[in-house]
Amino acid sequence: MSAVVIEVADLDVYYGTSQILFGVGLSVRQGETMALLGRNGAGKSTTMKAIIGLAPPRRGRVSLRGAVISGMKPHRIARAGLGFVPEDRQIFPEHTVEDNLVIGKKKGPEGQDEWPIKRIYEVFPLLEPLRHRIAGRLSGGEQQMLAIARTLMGNPALLLLDEPSEGLAPIIVQRIGELLRQLRSIGSTVLIAEQNMHFCLGLASHATVIDKGQIVYAAGIDELNANDAIRRRYLAL
Repeated sequence: MSAVVIEVADLDVYYGTSQILFGVGLSVRQGETMALLGRNGAGKSTTMKAIIGLAPPRRGRVSLRGAVISGMKPHRIARAGLGFVPEDRQIFPEHTVEDNLVIGKKKGPEGQDEWPIKRIYEVFPLLEPLRHRIAGRLSGGEQQMLAIARTLMGNPALLLLDEPSEGLAPIIVQRIGELLRQLRSIGSTVLIAEQNMHFCLGLASHATVIDKGQIVYAAGIDELNANDAIRRRYLAL
């Protein structure tokens, strides 16, 4: 069995006096693509922010390859090997595509450099002809591709994607899905927060369902797809 890359245990997270997460726990092993699924407001984005340090947990812990990272500042967590693509992408709109990529470049926590810019353009062929375009002039789908590519330039041990299909045209969602399947095929470890279960079918290996800030189900993605009761109760819109 492959090693655990990220382990989340018993997380309680508050925004002010309001508790948002209640004892959240999950783990992702090397080479897995885990889908964290739930309706809007279920706690998916807060879980991602807790992992990366943007919403520090009041209780519980997050461990990256056995080392506790909860309580660290977000930039230190990023240096430890987490790459985060937020829901709003946060590209640098006044810089070119290639500038955005170069800004994100760093070696991994063990000195690895598995994502040189040449490989980025091979995996993201859509970006190479746009390399000199100002990023703020890209379409939403192109910006999403750029945000993922820029994060990979940092050679993360785990890639966190918050709602990667949100607000995109179906053809672009299909392209994002193809990219994530490719990343899974080359052994990347990915955690995706999504409310679109159908987007995750065929690209995720495992699924964890969150509802009202609590984990209510965890299994292989095929098992979830076959479980009508869970899908109707927690994922149906």
